[in-house]
Formats: sequence, structure tokens, C-alpha cells
Amino acid sequence: MRSIIERIATGPEMSRDISRAEARDGMAAVLDRRVGDVQAALFLIALRMKRETMEENCGVLDALMASNGNEAAVDELLTIADPFNGFNRGLPMSPFLPAVLAACGIPCLSTGVESVAPKFGLTHHQVLAAAGRPVALDAGAAARQIADPSVGWAYLDQSVTNPKLFRLRELRRLMVKRTALSTCEVVLRPLAAARRNLLYLGYVHTNYPPIYAALAEAAGYEVAIVVKGVEGGVVPSLQAGAKMYRATGGIAGQPTSLKPASAGVEHSATRAIPAPFGDPPRDARVAAEQGLAAMAGEPGPARDSLVYGAAIAQYGAGRVESLDSGARTARRVLDSGEAESRFRKAH
Repeated sequence: MRSIIERIATGPEMSRDISRAEARDGMAAVLDRRVGDVQAALFLIALRMKRETMEENCGVLDALMASNGNEAAVDELLTIADPFNGFNRGLPMSPFLPAVLAACGIPCLSTGVESVAPKFGLTHHQVLAAAGRPVALDAGAAARQIADPSVGWAYLDQSVTNPKLFRLRELRRLMVKRTALSTCEVVLRPLAAARRNLLYLGYVHTNYPPIYAALAEAAGYEVAIVVKGVEGGVVPSLQAGAKMYRATGGIAGQPTSLKPASAGVEHSATRAIPAPFGDPPRDARVAAEQGLAAMAGEPGPARDSLVYGAAIAQYGAGRVESLDSGARTARRVLDSGEAESRFRKAH
């Protein structure tokens, strides 16, 4: 580790890149606590300050992937990975998307953590807990729930799937800034399908789609649906256009333009649902209430977020030929109560 730090932490002009194997070994030393917090923080911050190479990101991912390998008895599985550090400007409806997609015929998993730096924002864990859904399933229980034809979705928490990474929460708080951990944790594959694995995640900065495309392939995903969403989430603005990349073979390819109107979503003044309190625990209750109301058929931006997000996922997965077709399917399962039934049957 000393040798690695000497090379990556020598200033903007003199710092040198390290190999994938060295990045893997350095990250493994951090996870296994074979180095102290000072060296661990230096390793991660120095990589970020010089900007991680793809080889270095893949090496960090290699070390984090030790928990991969659990399987669900389904042919296809779509994993939703919103930013693990959450949302602090709006209320995400994406915690309800897995149940909607399951009702649309796509078995679905969402992953996350209760709270983590640097944002400490509102997360899937908090919203699902406020809605009374399970947030502490082990991989086996999640796999059985996904394989259950009456449910078809589950949530897996980092505390269960990757306890070594989860134990770095305090170190991440002290480092303050975003590191390679934030980049890599969203592409981990805690549960796999028998044949086809898809990842659905968002981005903010334009340099991330090719990074996520390469990391998704390294993690074992056949397809990555990468969307420019609000606060880096999977649901784009409800009032403006966005871009989607359908990455295969580790290549992001050319983006597809997304327009809310193509999914029948029209909001001239609402980009996303604002967070009323700016306090995640309190906002989680409001998000749960709005999500449950949307699942029960109440019109508004919460329901439209679910329709738009589900339409994008189906389109990116190749299940439908257009956003409009995906939106019609999403509205049908919401109007029929099928999505709500699946959401409430998770246990």
C-alpha cells in the first residue's frame, strides 16, 4: 500500500496510474482492514484526485465483487441501482418501480443502503421501510421473493450483501468527497438470473456512461440501461428531455433521446417531486405516502414518475418498441391494481 500511495498521491503532474491488479489488492487491503484509516483514505482520495483510470475502477470493482454469485430462479433479472447516497432535493418514486416492473413481466431487484456519505440523502431503504416493506432480506429470501410469480421483486441492502463495504461508512463520512466506492457499488450484482442480467442506473456527469458500461460488463451484466436522471437517479426530469444509453459488451454506444411526452407525461413546471422538509427520515414518510397513493391509482407526478421510469426500463430492456408502448403497459398494471398487489405481497 505504501508503494501504491507513493505513486498515486504525488500531485496533479507527477502522480502515476496503477494496474488493475494493484487497485484490486489495494481495495482488498482496505476492505479486510489490513491497513489503517489514514492509508485507506489516502488510497481512495488520491485515486479520485488524479482521476481513476478504467483499469483502476475495474480493480476496485474486482475487490468489491466477492459477494457476487447468488442466483434467483428466473431467466431474466433487472437490477435498479439509484445513487446509494440518496436524494436531497426531491422525493424518489423509484423504490416503487420494482413492483411495477414485476407486474409488467420483468423480475426486478433494487439495491442500496440506509444512509451513506457524501449526501446522506433519501434512499430506497428509507422509503421502503416507511412503506412497511422488508429492507433486511438475505440473498436467499430475496431470490425466493423474486421467483414467486405473485411478487417478482425484492430489495437487497448493502449491509447484507457486502458487509465489508458497509463497514466503511464512517471512513466515507470522514473523507467527505465522492470516491470510486460510489462509482462501483451501484454496478455490483448481488443477485443473478439464470440467463440475462440487466442493470438500470442513472448518471449526472457526461463522462460516466462509458465508465458504467465497462463496469457493468465487468460485473456480469449483459445490458446496462444508463439514464441521465434527476440527481443521478433512474427517473429523468418530468419536464425536459434526457438521454439514455443501452450499453452492451462494455460499450455505451450512441445515446437515445428521451422525452416525457413520448410516455404521455406532461409537466410544464414540475421537474421532480420536491422534498418538503429536506430531512430524509421525515421525507421518507411523505415519499412512502405519495408512492402508495400512486400505486393505488391517484394521478399526479408520483404516478407519472412510475410510468416514465417503467417505460424507460422496458424500452431499454428491449421488451417494447417505444416509450409509449412501455407507458401503456405501466398504466395498465397500475390501473388494474396488479402493481400495488405485488408491492404489498413483499414480506
